[in-house]
Amino acid sequence: MNTSLIKEQGLGKTLFQMTWPMLFGVLALMSYQLVDAAWIAILGIDPLAALGFTLPVHQIIIGLQIGLGIATTAIISRTLGAGNPERAKQQGGLILVIGTSLLALLSLAVWFSRHLILNFLGADESLKSIIESYWLPWLLSAWLGAVVYLGYSQHRANGDTRFTGLMMVLVSSLNLILDPLFIFTFGWGLNGAAWATVAAFSVGGFFTFPRLRKRNLISLNFINLNRLAEVRGLFAMAGPAALSQLMPAVAALLATGLVASFGVAAVAAWGLGARLEMFSLVIVLALTMSLPPLLGRFAGAKDWQAIEALIRIAVRFIIIWQLAIAIIWLALSKPLTQLLTKDVEVSTLVMDYLLKLPFSYSGLGVCILMVSASNALGLPLRALIISIFRLFVCYLPFLWAGAYLGGINSLFTGALVGNLLAGILAWQMYQQGLKHLRLQTPA
Repeated sequence: MNTSLIKEQGLGKTLFQMTWPMLFGVLALMSYQLVDAAWIAILGIDPLAALGFTLPVHQIIIGLQIGLGIATTAIISRTLGAGNPERAKQQGGLILVIGTSLLALLSLAVWFSRHLILNFLGADESLKSIIESYWLPWLLSAWLGAVVYLGYSQHRANGDTRFTGLMMVLVSSLNLILDPLFIFTFGWGLNGAAWATVAAFSVGGFFTFPRLRKRNLISLNFINLNRLAEVRGLFAMAGPAALSQLMPAVAALLATGLVASFGVAAVAAWGLGARLEMFSLVIVLALTMSLPPLLGRFAGAKDWQAIEALIRIAVRFIIIWQLAIAIIWLALSKPLTQLLTKDVEVSTLVMDYLLKLPFSYSGLGVCILMVSASNALGLPLRALIISIFRLFVCYLPFLWAGAYLGGINSLFTGALVGNLLAGILAWQMYQQGLKHLRLQTPA
């Protein structure tokens, strides 16, 4: 996949061909996570609570995992775009070694400090033995999943999203099949869920890494490679990207705390709305995986005109698509809320949520895409600033203002305004970043 062939085939067509496999991959991943939690819920309240104490720590590992994945795609795709495939192979090998080691160190640090972490999180003594027993296979599964994700990122950086999407579907499907077997048939309980994930990701790694070597996409021969400079470049990209992945979790905690002040029904409605939002944005998440390799290629080739055209195609599609999704939610709001909950108060609030927030997902989608695009273009600090502005300048202040002025219903309106404003600001900040890159390029 080179820039000339991409433009010859058509930017829109290429973007579509790279996005649809990721769409199925993201849907499979979401489905596996929901069903996994449902199986664990059958075991009772204690295993479910143990899973709850695991999630904050898992978010830290996932933050580093995604940060490294973003850096992998951005660095390798830009090197390929600059016409240096041999260096791209060396970069791929170096990133894989460093990433695997860092993720292993983080997992070991979590294990050896587990008592401190559980005390800090306020875990009951009755739960600690369950959590500690679960964390050993869970940390192994988290490390394996993160390492396999780095392998996926290597494939995406080289333009192969079909294999990545296929593996995400395969691993998620295998996990769904093994979960009831390991949890109930073998009688391993909560630990069985973790061992099922270990087995699924092991199969994913078995296919992913030999394929990298077979296609000659990585090299462990670092002769003539400035390793120190490459490591600095990796951390300069991965650090801000990882931090930007952790901030939504912080913002979600603050938002939930604000919503909780309006009662249990408000929290229940907010939680249901958040789950619907996740599925509403699935195409945006797929684009954040398929678009960066293309942008990186054109950035490496200094083809800013193609970048601008590609981004405009993606943004126009997101705006139209998300508005269509909003109209669908509007039409289905009443029967959907009746299906999701029988509580009249919760149902009323969910309907109000669906009447307002989906119409802001176009702005939210543009903002998420601009963060991804900025990372791909080698502007990680700008991506981090966009994330900060979205959450702590637009979203949370307008959420608070809405709650202060008119209660829970106005809080939904505040979220709508905040998301739309975030999209506008993100677009402007991306344009400024692209202009800066253009000025740096010799005529």
